[in-house]
Amino acid sequence: MTSPRPQNLLFAPVLASISLIGPMVIHLYFPVIPVAKVALRLTDAEAQLTFSVAMFCMAFATLAYGALSDRYGRRPLLLSGLSIFLFGSVIAYSAETVTTMVIGRALQAIGAACGVTLVRAIASDVYGPGRLVKAIAYLTMFYTLGPMISPLVGGLLIDTLGWRSVFLFALLVGGLILVGAYLAIPETRAADKPPATNLLRGYGELLGQLRFAAFVLQPGFQTGTFLTIATASSGFMKELLNRPSFEFGLYFLLFPIGFLCGNFISTRLSGRVVNETMVLAGGVLSAITVAVQSAFLLSGHISPWVLFVPGFFVTMAQGISLPFGQAAAMTTNPRLVGMAAGLGVFMQNLGGAIFSQLYGLLANGTVRPLVMTTAITAVLSLISGAIPFVMMRKDLRSGAPP
Repeated sequence: MTSPRPQNLLFAPVLASISLIGPMVIHLYFPVIPVAKVALRLTDAEAQLTFSVAMFCMAFATLAYGALSDRYGRRPLLLSGLSIFLFGSVIAYSAETVTTMVIGRALQAIGAACGVTLVRAIASDVYGPGRLVKAIAYLTMFYTLGPMISPLVGGLLIDTLGWRSVFLFALLVGGLILVGAYLAIPETRAADKPPATNLLRGYGELLGQLRFAAFVLQPGFQTGTFLTIATASSGFMKELLNRPSFEFGLYFLLFPIGFLCGNFISTRLSGRVVNETMVLAGGVLSAITVAVQSAFLLSGHISPWVLFVPGFFVTMAQGISLPFGQAAAMTTNPRLVGMAAGLGVFMQNLGGAIFSQLYGLLANGTVRPLVMTTAITAVLSLISGAIPFVMMRKDLRSGAPP
């Protein structure tokens, strides 16, 4: 018995819309931070905590969703997660203290973590290995729209209706997505799928395979490169170049546009180029980009174009390698598709958090911490991209199945 193939026309657009839950937790909140800081009389550390707690909770919640969906099915976990997101939005809207805001933000993130993880697992169930790369690429392209429009929507809401309206907006959109999921997303986990193994054993089984580990680690390193460049560029635009925040927002569009271009390339090459080649290509492009940017920065050439054009190519590299790497990771062990999807998202969030924080610890107002941090992430991304490629070539020479 195989997984159902949904025939309703709402399935694909609703599945894609679920991906917007994540950006509503992260990117929609960016313009809220300074306003909520004043309104709730928060310190800088407390204001930052209301953001970072969401990243932390989302990273670890993805692991639970992946594992639990393999055991109990995709649909109940999806509907539960979306409901938790709505509950968290209500608490954040009514927050009068930092404690209440942190609780609301944490619940928002725990609920939103169901989005990317379960969307990829459902796509794997429905579209199968043959069409999975293209499905993930299209879903990721839709997800990228969130970071492009969320800060603009959030700023507009704050200016016209006040900062709490951002959480009402999240509640409204999240409610519509929940209704759509209830009506259009059936259970896709195969009924004859054997019960999943326990949590630690399952993750240990997956990470014990070098090929799988390389596929899920690379997105974390690439996300670390992107977030380091984005964070550093924000500071340099203000401190070194004395540019207005609005100009930073305009240049920032190069990041999601680059990611969309990379995903478009992935959709065109899906089924024509093997996963290992495309993952390595993303690692090579990222390494070359970082090397060129570092050469300009260390020679004293600091301008918006030197900061943001490399960001375009770094996110393009992500868009090229991510769909292929995630598809390959989720086909490694058919019994643990949900766990594999959860680990992939977890590594992205964790890698981004670790290396952006590393840059924050090293930052001293010069370009050297940026160069050092991105050199580390680019080299690790290249190595993790090369490992599956080398293993594939070795298998082909020996005549073993890849």
